[in-house]
Amino acid sequence: MTTRDLEGWTVAFDLDGTLVETHRDLVGTLNRMLVKHGLPEAPMDSAAALIGGGARPMLQHGFERAGATWEEAHAPAVFEEFLADYVAHIADHSRPFDGVVETLERLAVRGAILCVATNKRTDLSEILLEKLDLTRHFAAIVGPDKVSARKPSGAHLIEAVRLAGGDPARAVMVGDAAPDTGAARDPGMPCIVCTFGYSPVPPAELGGTVLIDRFSEIESLVAAFAAQPAALAASNA
Repeated sequence: MTTRDLEGWTVAFDLDGTLVETHRDLVGTLNRMLVKHGLPEAPMDSAAALIGGGARPMLQHGFERAGATWEEAHAPAVFEEFLADYVAHIADHSRPFDGVVETLERLAVRGAILCVATNKRTDLSEILLEKLDLTRHFAAIVGPDKVSARKPSGAHLIEAVRLAGGDPARAVMVGDAAPDTGAARDPGMPCIVCTFGYSPVPPAELGGTVLIDRFSEIESLVAAFAAQPAALAASNA
């Protein structure tokens, strides 16, 4: 019988680059927009520099990198076109990283509350997670439009945990980039950093609590935080 030793704890996950490998669909949509405007495509390996801030910053950065003017990058019609194309192709190639489903299921069985805290707009996050059959795992899916400030503000993470019914004082963040570690640092929340995500900064330099190479490592780390949160945080500082 599994012990519900994680009851009262919340695990908040970033989405792109943490739960789901999304770069081919995001950069694919960006490239269709660039080609339409007579601009060169962005290479797929530029995903780390483009993903993480949400759709509008990605579009703006992608256009500017391709040589577009400030006005083109900020055109509302281009943004709406980008969103429509992305929704149509949101899960063509996007898939959960290895071990995601199994880990989420094990954490839930042990009593943890699970939520998503992402800079991706909530409606887009919900569409993607529903298409990948991941929605059922989360008590809340929280994009920046549902909170008072987006990551790296700690307000995003604190409010996401509360919306899920959890306590920010008993929560762990899992992410892959600076917005995630920044958001966790603000309230003093432990942050598990995935090395397989989309950070343009080396993961070891992000200032997280501990690094993981495989999603399956999360379960034991969350259990260790729950058992001795202060000691583990100090040992990985």
